[in-house]
Amino acid sequence: MEQNVILIVDDKEDYTVLEAEDGEKALEVFEENEQKINLILLDVMMPKLDGWSVLRQIRQKSKVPVIMLTARAEEQDELFGFELGVDEYITKPFSPKLLVARIKAILNRTEKKENTTKNYGGIEIDADGRTVSVDGKQIDLSLREYELLKYLLENENVALSREKILNNVWNYDYYGDSRTIDSHIKKIRHKLGKKGKYIKTMRGVGYKFEVA
Repeated sequence: MEQNVILIVDDKEDYTVLEAEDGEKALEVFEENEQKINLILLDVMMPKLDGWSVLRQIRQKSKVPVIMLTARAEEQDELFGFELGVDEYITKPFSPKLLVARIKAILNRTEKKENTTKNYGGIEIDADGRTVSVDGKQIDLSLREYELLKYLLENENVALSREKILNNVWNYDYYGDSRTIDSHIKKIRHKLGKKGKYIKTMRGVGYKFEVA
């Protein structure tokens, strides 16, 4: 299952993956990571730009789910938030369990609507069916080959060290030689055919998937 990425614009913990201390920073972080973010936890009262201003700009380009946090429990404020495109509205103080439950509910709801099939330069991967096709033709991958390719695709254009690949694909339970990655990469490249060239070897680092 793919890991969810959440942009939190507040002082909470647990689900924090990306943080922003004020409204301007929130927009900057959002623009840099728009394709990765699955949900935004946004505080109304923030320095530089308030939550409403941030939300307006986000809604100009994205429908990403947004939970607004506020210390004001007025109906007018809530209605205003929903008009701007808020998905959930939580008034402080609130139970951390309630916040987590709301986050999970929204993510579950939005994940069901998303197409689990993604295309990377002609390499199509179906996360639900756990299948990979190249130019419309399905290829046969072992479970480990599939997980490794999926990890490379999900981190497109990112140079990944062998250690990081081992930690994320082998789940910290492999203590052998990291050259096993090289062996798996070789097999994957062969099965991808001409598309195998998209898996770049980063000398002294590891590998990177890059469509060129």
